[in-house]
Amino acid sequence: MTATTPAPDSELPGRIMAREMAEQPDVLRRILDEGAPRIRQVAQEVAARKPRFVLLTARGTSDNAALYAKYLLEIRLGLPCGLTSMSTTTAYGARPDLTDVLVVTVSQSGGSPDLVASTRAAREAGAITVAVTNNPDSPLAAVSEYHVDIMAGPEKALPATKTYTASLLALYLFVEGLRGGDGAAAKALPDLAEQLLARQDEVRALASRYRFAERMVITSRGYGYPTAREAALKLMETSYIPALAYSGADLLHGPLAMVDNVSPVIAVVTAGKGGAALQPVLDRLRGRGADLVVIGPAGQVEQASAGFVLPVEGVPEELQPVLEILPLQLLAYEVTIARGQDPDAPRALAKVTETR
Repeated sequence: MTATTPAPDSELPGRIMAREMAEQPDVLRRILDEGAPRIRQVAQEVAARKPRFVLLTARGTSDNAALYAKYLLEIRLGLPCGLTSMSTTTAYGARPDLTDVLVVTVSQSGGSPDLVASTRAAREAGAITVAVTNNPDSPLAAVSEYHVDIMAGPEKALPATKTYTASLLALYLFVEGLRGGDGAAAKALPDLAEQLLARQDEVRALASRYRFAERMVITSRGYGYPTAREAALKLMETSYIPALAYSGADLLHGPLAMVDNVSPVIAVVTAGKGGAALQPVLDRLRGRGADLVVIGPAGQVEQASAGFVLPVEGVPEELQPVLEILPLQLLAYEVTIARGQDPDAPRALAKVTETR
């Protein structure tokens, strides 16, 4: 069964993005039913090699998925983990010793030259290389020792939606495999995703707040922070609204000064330690009279100007990002439509970004 989202089969602008958002529950089921055994096998082979730390390589939406993996690897496995700067390899020619280092490269297409070149260089420098892509036949998969297929199917809309949630789930299963887990906690995600995507009317009402917004701030902490970054990216690339994503801690270190009673702020409040760490930030935002919208548990939404309640009871904190992003994808879609633009074809963007 596919969730209902705005006009996926009509001739209206955004029909491709709408259709691909609607596919996400089925993509999550496919990964759990068909992809999980292979992901677990790759994880077991990597774990047997006992990597000493992890480097994550990605761009754009995939970079936000990689940041999610960083939280997983550091919290669940206790492995030191960093995000790479590809230009050190591709532009400056640096060749660090990466013996016994796990390098995970996340890319929807697997075709960006800098991702391919940096992964090839990492493998030549002794790294254990894993490509996480939506294309098993991509150049990135070819230069990597291992490949994890996110199995999202062709994604034609320029804004990535289903490949993002597919990457999150695949990375979760990979990290669980590294620690010997079976990923069974993720089984509820497809049905919950379907329920969330069916609530587009609620999101459309929220979108009316942002039709004329000149800028937005999105904040979170912990596992929710990658969601804040991805939501900001979606809003910027579809509606062209400058959307600034901050960790709640970083927001207090200066940027809070730009928030006033007409500044829209979206807070992604994860049920768990990340949400608890965000509470002082929410208090400060309310104290400044900010137009605060909360995406999170019911108790948090009730204390905000508006919000969207997530059904996260019984969902582990580390899996909530797969659900958190769904209403924010819908929000980007609805705001863009309300502003008279086509979210399928943002100006000046290409599906495969060939950075070097």
